[in-house]
Amino acid sequence: MAAPAPLPPSGARTPTSPVPPPRRPREARPESSFSSPADPESRARHWYENDLGWPTVPGRPLRLRTGVRFDVLDVPAEAGAGALRHLAPHSPVALRGDRMRLLVAAGSAEEVPGLLEWLEWGAVALDLRALGAGGSVTAPAPALLGPGSVPGAAVWLRPPGPGSEAGASLPALPAMGRERSAPDLVRLLDTVAAHCHRVRLRRVGAGASGGRRHRPSSFS
Repeated sequence: MAAPAPLPPSGARTPTSPVPPPRRPREARPESSFSSPADPESRARHWYENDLGWPTVPGRPLRLRTGVRFDVLDVPAEAGAGALRHLAPHSPVALRGDRMRLLVAAGSAEEVPGLLEWLEWGAVALDLRALGAGGSVTAPAPALLGPGSVPGAAVWLRPPGPGSEAGASLPALPAMGRERSAPDLVRLLDTVAAHCHRVRLRRVGAGASGGRRHRPSSFS
């Protein structure tokens, strides 16, 4: 087995803001479902199912099925921002609160535990969740509907392009038979794990510092 991908150098420069601003979506196609007079959530469901070919879960709020067209790596937004450079330009990324969702090729979630062991992250507590077959995530509101159009929805940091284009750009393992141009899932996972670990250490350190500052002196 080849050696694990090297971790990013500890002194690597980080951006001033950990999460870049969301990109403007592409213009809607003439046949886009947004001409429909239906309510915003129904229009969003139609866009996902018909324009992108992504299955949704019946009911409200609108949710997307994982494990069919894509899987999801759910990580702290700060950790995910450090891994964006390993993604293709059209690889979809969503934000919800302080969490970032990186879309990866369907079938990737079941590979994550073994890959983390191989990359020697298996024994480390990481705030990283992989969602695959049988799972679902809150659907980000299509930006063309306007902010806040779907209550409780996430937002697209990198909105998906047409269905085939979005699918071809998702990180995958070479064994999955994906195009050579698809980003490497192993390298992405190693980078995300490293950033998750650093975020955790920083939070633990901040908590310890706060505890020392507020601990009463035994001589007072």
